[in-house]
Amino acid sequence: MCDVRTPFSWLAERWQPSPAQVRRAALAAVVMSVVIVVTGGAVRLTGSGLGCKTWPTCTGESITPTPAMGVHGIIEFTNRTLTYVLCAAVGWAILAARCSRPWRHSLTKLGWVQFWVVMSNAVLGGITVLVGLNPYVVAAHMLSALALLWIAVVTWERTKEGDGPVRPLVTEPLQKLAQVLVLVTCLLVVAGTLVTGAGHHPGDSSDVPRITWLSYAQLTQVHADLVFATVGLSLAVIFALAAVKAPAAARARARELFLVLLAQAVIGYVQYFTDAPEILVGLHMLGASLVLIAALRIPLALRTRDPLPVSLPVQEAVAA
Repeated sequence: MCDVRTPFSWLAERWQPSPAQVRRAALAAVVMSVVIVVTGGAVRLTGSGLGCKTWPTCTGESITPTPAMGVHGIIEFTNRTLTYVLCAAVGWAILAARCSRPWRHSLTKLGWVQFWVVMSNAVLGGITVLVGLNPYVVAAHMLSALALLWIAVVTWERTKEGDGPVRPLVTEPLQKLAQVLVLVTCLLVVAGTLVTGAGHHPGDSSDVPRITWLSYAQLTQVHADLVFATVGLSLAVIFALAAVKAPAAARARARELFLVLLAQAVIGYVQYFTDAPEILVGLHMLGASLVLIAALRIPLALRTRDPLPVSLPVQEAVAA
C-alpha cells in the first residue's frame, strides 16, 4: 500500500530541524502562552473586556475596532490578534516535531492538543463577551489559558527527552509528593482565579456580575490557606530531594519554585492590603503562570526517557 502524501510529509522531506530547533519552537509556544495570559489580564485590568461589543467581529458591522470605541476597543482587539501569533508559535512547534528526524510522534500529538485548546479557548473568549463577562465564564477562560500553558510546558520538557519508556530517577513516594505539590499548586491557581472573579476588577466599567456564593474575604482566606499549603509542600520537596540526593536539576527546580512562590506571596499580600492596584494584579497574574511552570517542571525532572534505538522501525516508534 502506498504511503499517503500530505503537505506535512512533503515539508518533512525538505526540512529536518535539529533537536535544538525543535526545543526553541516548543519554548516559543510556552512564551506565547504566558503572553496571552498576561495580555488577557491587561484587558480585564484596563476595563476593556467589552471593548469589542460582540464576537467574532468587533462590532456588528466591523471586524476591527472603530475610532468611536477608543482605547478599550484597541486593547481588546489586540488581545484577540495575539491569538494568531500564539497559533503561529504552536504551528511552528507542530511542524518542527513533525519534520524532525526521527519523527517525534508524541511531540506532534502534544502540539495538536495545544492547537485545539487554543481554538476552544478562542471560542470561550467570544462567549465571555457575548454573556457580558459572566465571572464564571471569565474564570473558565483564564483556566483554559493556564491549561494551554501546562501542555506547552510538558511539550517543551519532552523535547529534552527521548521517546523510550519512562525511567524514574527517584522512589515512588517522592514522585507522589511532587505530584501532590502540582495538584495543590493547581488548586491555588483556581482559588486565585475565583478571588479575581469576586474582586475589584470585573473587566468593564459597566455593571458586570461578580461571584457571590462566597464573599471576597472568604475566597481570599481560602486562597491564602492554599498559599501556606503550597509553600509548605515546596519546602518538604526541597528537603526530601536533598535527603536522597535527587538529580541536581530536580533540586534546583524545587528551589526555584520556592523563590517564585515567595515573590508571588509578597505581591499577593501587598495587593490585598493596598486595594488591589492594577499593576500589582497584573504582576500577580504573571506570577501565577511562573508558579505553574515551576511546579510542573519538578516531577518532569524526576524521570527520564532514553532515545529509541535508531534501528527501531517507525511503526514501533509510534507506539512510544
